[in-house]
Amino acid sequence: MALFRSLRTTLVALFLVLILFTSSACSGTMQADRPSLPGTDRTAYSQLERGNTSQGQNFGNWVTQTAHELVQDAYVRDNDKLGVVITPQVRPTEVRSLASSLVQGFHKNFPNRDLTVLMYAPDKKLILTAKYDDSTRQIQYQ
Repeated sequence: MALFRSLRTTLVALFLVLILFTSSACSGTMQADRPSLPGTDRTAYSQLERGNTSQGQNFGNWVTQTAHELVQDAYVRDNDKLGVVITPQVRPTEVRSLASSLVQGFHKNFPNRDLTVLMYAPDKKLILTAKYDDSTRQIQYQ
């Protein structure tokens, strides 16, 4: 049983890494990193839900669309913080490997900066924080 659990955890992590590295979260055109103010239309509202910059918005949308069986919601703040609400299908032993995969994809889209990935349980309680230090290229888990 432990072998099956270990194999499943590894496969989930590899699958997410494969998705993160073979897909592109951002469109080919770059837009300025300006915060959006709330408006009356749904687009402005959803931008505040997923990200406070257009690049963050795109990445938050991409994470939820790409990993919809593992992630039920995601948001990006200031292009250096990614918050992710996992689905009930993610086992507690898989959260750290999922966070590591998300850090890798986040770093690919927002290079040359320290990053933080906040992992939330389905009930929206914080369960893990992964901090990536760009100078050492190390992830610290809390």
